[in-house]
Amino acid sequence: MTDLSVLDYLRRELAGTLEPGDRTHLRHPTAISRLLGFRVTGIGPGFAEVRVTADPDAHGNQQGTVHGGFLVELADAAIGTAHSTLVEAGESFTSVDIRAVFLRPVWGGPLTATARPAHRGRTITHYACEIQRADGKPAAMVTSTVMTLRGDQATGR
Repeated sequence: MTDLSVLDYLRRELAGTLEPGDRTHLRHPTAISRLLGFRVTGIGPGFAEVRVTADPDAHGNQQGTVHGGFLVELADAAIGTAHSTLVEAGESFTSVDIRAVFLRPVWGGPLTATARPAHRGRTITHYACEIQRADGKPAAMVTSTVMTLRGDQATGR
């Protein structure tokens, strides 16, 4: 078995070069990402691109558009994936807040969430994430604050 950093693990996963024993200290993909069909399509230090095909029959609200909570979950997945590339073995992290501004409706189709740090600190990192529709127009802008946990705070997380 090979213990990899999250960044190396995800790079290998995207390249299709993961070996059967390769692993990392955090779970990838997360259970919620598997359930919702999210897939990582781009990765770098503090950066992640996550895509999904939204279906109003599965992800819709009363108006027939894709539910805002689904968009926030997509952004949270991109932000969490981006931050996971910065944490080391023995560390974990938690969201402190998340805020979404919805710019235009999503009726369905491919969505791409791109997350990067707006400011990176030792413990607190602020992220910005844009969700784009298939036509290239932004559907939502999401910001989040993430706290890196170390020592006893990270134990068991």
